[in-house]
Parts: sequence; C-alpha cells; structure tokens
Amino acid sequence: MANISIIALLCFTICVSSSLNYSYGAAEKNMQYMVVGHVYCDTCRVEFETKVSEPISGAVVKLECRNRTDEAITFQSQEIVADNFGDYHIIVEGDYEESDCDVALVRSPRADCSDPTEAWRKSRVVLTTFDGLSGKLRFANNLGFKKDRALPQCTRILQEMGYYELSQESG
Repeated sequence: MANISIIALLCFTICVSSSLNYSYGAAEKNMQYMVVGHVYCDTCRVEFETKVSEPISGAVVKLECRNRTDEAITFQSQEIVADNFGDYHIIVEGDYEESDCDVALVRSPRADCSDPTEAWRKSRVVLTTFDGLSGKLRFANNLGFKKDRALPQCTRILQEMGYYELSQESG
C-alpha cells in the first residue's frame, strides 16, 4: 500500500514538474510578443497629450533590449513606421527576462514637429512572463515629438484641464 502512495506521489511530481518546465522553460524560447504603441505631436509643448495633440503618421520608432548586467544588446528591431493614426506594432520573438527593453523615437516626418519630448522619447516594455504578466500583447506608453510652436488655443485648453501653473499666470 505504501508503494502505491509513493508511486502516485512520484507520478504527480513528474507531471507538475513537466508542466512547469513547459510553462516557464521551453515555451518561453518560442514566445512571441506584440508591442503596440502610439506616436503623437505635442502641439502645446507641455510633454503630455491634450485634446489638440495630433497623431504622427509615418513616425519611426525602434525597440531595443539591453542586458541588465553588461548593457549588451540582446534584441534590436528594425525601424518601424507608424500608420495613419500614429500607431505601431512590433513583433518580438523570445523571452527577455534579463533585459531592459525600450521603444524609442527615431524620427518624425513632420518638419514642424520633430523635436522628441524629453519625458516621452522612450518607453519601457516588459518582454517576459516571469514577472507575472501573461499574454502576448504589450503596451508601450505613448511617445511624443514637440511642435516647434505651441498652438494658439493651448493656453485656454490647458486652463480648462486645470493646469495650475497657467491658471496662476493668467490670474
């Protein structure tokens, strides 16, 4: 009777071990992620999107992953061009648990909106399932280029949004 219990426990352990190995090991080598994001023109030059921000069709971005220890490049995408709505999609094969991955602005097709905003020129994405994220879709924060000159309606729009500094200046 004791032998049956030991055999059953052994079989259970092997099954659990095999499924965990598949879930966290071999399957990760063939994991495919889709990184999606958006590129916009910061028409008010405030380093965040407003209702007058405009998508940048044809903006170019690139995804790069670097090893956390020695900064060696572990993945680098081709340059990706945003669609008519300023949206982009990057397909990535593999798991990059030991890497920091960033989508970065490369260039804008608009001469009047080609200065990358300091706060939104790069966006970190996690390309592993080991940290509790599941699924294949990864969202990058929106990336923005600054317009050469702010639109005339920006002061009013920012005041309506409760942007404190502008409200104080005008009052």
